Amino acid sequence: MGTYIDKGNLSFSQALNSTYVDKSGLISVVNGTLFTEQRRSCVTRSRRFGKSMAANMLCAYYDRSCDSRSLFENLEIAKDPTFEKYLNKFPVIKLDITDFTSIHKDEPNIIDIMQEELKADVKKAYPGIIPDDFNKDFMEMLIMINQATGDSFIMVIDEWDAICREFEPESKVMDSYVNWLRRMFKGGSTLQVFAGVYMTGILPIKKYKTESALNNFEEYSVTSPMGMARYFGFTRKEVKTLCEEKQCDFKEMQQWYDGYTIGNEPSIFNPNSVMMALRGGYCRSFWAKTGALEQVTTYIEMNFEGLKDDIIYMLSGGRCDVDTTSFCNDMNIVKSKDEVLTVLIHLGYLAYDFEAEECYIPNYEVRREMENAVKSSGWKIASVICSSKKLLKETLLENADYVAETIDRAHDENTSILSYNNENSLACVLTIAYIYAQNDYIVHRELATGKGFADLVLIPRRNIDKPAILLELKYNNDADSAIQQIKRQNYPTKVSEYLNSTSSPESGKILLVGINYDKKNKKHTCKIEILNK
Repeated sequence: MGTYIDKGNLSFSQALNSTYVDKSGLISVVNGTLFTEQRRSCVTRSRRFGKSMAANMLCAYYDRSCDSRSLFENLEIAKDPTFEKYLNKFPVIKLDITDFTSIHKDEPNIIDIMQEELKADVKKAYPGIIPDDFNKDFMEMLIMINQATGDSFIMVIDEWDAICREFEPESKVMDSYVNWLRRMFKGGSTLQVFAGVYMTGILPIKKYKTESALNNFEEYSVTSPMGMARYFGFTRKEVKTLCEEKQCDFKEMQQWYDGYTIGNEPSIFNPNSVMMALRGGYCRSFWAKTGALEQVTTYIEMNFEGLKDDIIYMLSGGRCDVDTTSFCNDMNIVKSKDEVLTVLIHLGYLAYDFEAEECYIPNYEVRREMENAVKSSGWKIASVICSSKKLLKETLLENADYVAETIDRAHDENTSILSYNNENSLACVLTIAYIYAQNDYIVHRELATGKGFADLVLIPRRNIDKPAILLELKYNNDADSAIQQIKRQNYPTKVSEYLNSTSSPESGKILLVGINYDKKNKKHTCKIEILNK
């Protein structure tokens, strides 16, 4: 067993011994590209979304130094017509770039070190072919082996972009790395050497200077996954099955970890978080161990025009337009609001709707991490969150005057958001004012109630012992008429149906909150009543 070549199937075998979700269908997609113009694939997604697991699976399937039939015979790929054709048929080279960046981060000749280690390991696997005085590069060695044996390689590179993330974009290390990649995968000599190449990482291939460093790769990313969307995370069906097997609450899992829209897959869960929750027996945020809070804080502190408003709006549950095409796929080169939002999409802190070209915060787990990033920044938005916490507390205490005064301030402070928001302006102000409520509540705007739409409904999350809150808005009327509309339209009945599917809130209460905005004096009034289910 080599360090980089002929590594066997141990890593994937260990994964199968744990709770495993079958993603072997990815192999059939890659099989379809072998020995074609599309045989070079770069598949990128966020941290802890299964990149290394997929790389290890591909290695175990293709590696000719082991027998992997028993690992795959009960998986989806075994039903594919290409299963037998390529099973354990290739010499496989597996390279994890972080193995080098973690040890040689400050070495200006890191690429030379990497190449020499690859050459030494591959030479051992082909005794008698490479002369002892061989002093050419790694690609020349592979060409020599291919000509002598006819072997075509599968090459798998994990965390391909680690060097791009660790080194300055204009450094000699970056120049050396890009040149090495081009030498390996862009010349005509690679046609026979590689049956297939699979690279994975967080970022798509860097647009180096004026063009893509490797424009002959087929790219699959969270913003453009093409036919690989269902392999980017766990689907709703897969998570439901896991929850049934482990007797876990699927709805709670969904609130915490669902919400990513990837290509034509409308519901993708964070796989690492789902697995951590299943092992621990409870849902919480696991991003503290996997994310890049300082990095995210740095990006949002850039505060390009409109960025602050967008972050506030998304924290309140909204979606924002984003142009992902201008980003150079380099975390060190970020020059506009769209580029910041695109980085956050690739990092998994935002989800991306390809059809609508919009980004949004996907779930409760990510929302909490974004709040932490905002609080760590120099933005005054942190005070908005603190004010919102106080507003929720006073609402629960039925302090109608305080609620009215706070909504007044929120309306004045967020006029910039209202200027670009297409939603009803007062509803937008309310949603922002109650940003903090999303920590304890599931927030519904314009919830269908059978006889109309309640403007804002807060349903307590599982195991949160607080009453539901139903808010109704009026213009140039009075707060009491808002309360009467809630009763007349029988909104509480529909809210009670939601409550019946969760843990019981405090004493089964529903708070009815009526708010009126007087356009003439630009003041809000509020009335709060309590209703038992």
